[in-house]
Amino acid sequence: MDVSPFIISLKTAFLATLITFFLGIYAAHCVVKMKRFQGVMDTIFTLPMVLPPTVVGFFLLLLFGKNSFIGKILLSFDLTFVFSWEATVVSAVVVSLPLMYRTTRGSFEQIDKNIIYAARTLGISETKIFWHVILPNAWYGIIGGVILSFTRALGEFGATIMVAGNIPGRTQTMSTAIYSAVQAGDNETAFQWVIVVVLISFAVIMLMNYWTSNQLKRTRRLSKKKRGADSGVVC
Repeated sequence: MDVSPFIISLKTAFLATLITFFLGIYAAHCVVKMKRFQGVMDTIFTLPMVLPPTVVGFFLLLLFGKNSFIGKILLSFDLTFVFSWEATVVSAVVVSLPLMYRTTRGSFEQIDKNIIYAARTLGISETKIFWHVILPNAWYGIIGGVILSFTRALGEFGATIMVAGNIPGRTQTMSTAIYSAVQAGDNETAFQWVIVVVLISFAVIMLMNYWTSNQLKRTRRLSKKKRGADSGVVC
């Protein structure tokens, strides 16, 4: 069995998740701080999550196709975006970004605002508040967003096949390999790729649950130690 779909899928998912990690956190932070047009921006960042992937792929074709403004610029440098590996990454980023954004934004909004106000009262800069107050308190949600984004990028199909195509050894991911196998009547190969995708997704989610469980236990132990220390001081 050709393993190139496995390698291409992992490379695409890892790079897309890395990009989504920074974009999602930045977008969530900006939207939470907005006082105007918050609803509009939230809708824009969330829209790819509710649109059919083929619609997302169509918009990407309009944006990066050879007849588009960006496409013509790329052609002037003898570069093409459509039917390239880069197209698989961009497609994965677009469809997985809403998951990272929504999860991170929810974590940011659940942070006790009094902690932020107290930090501002002490004269701490907004940058330090973001890195040392907001991010540590939203870390569980951010990790959850990373896991969801990775699994979504790993299984992306609709937008990918429209923009990147299904070129073996170049843009064929595990999802598109499953599609090709089913179309060719090769159910055995399709089943093998399905098992691989399910096992990877299962393992990633199990690792997330294990990490979260350990972090919660650690937090509870630290809280108990702190309460014990406070009791000793009072006595």
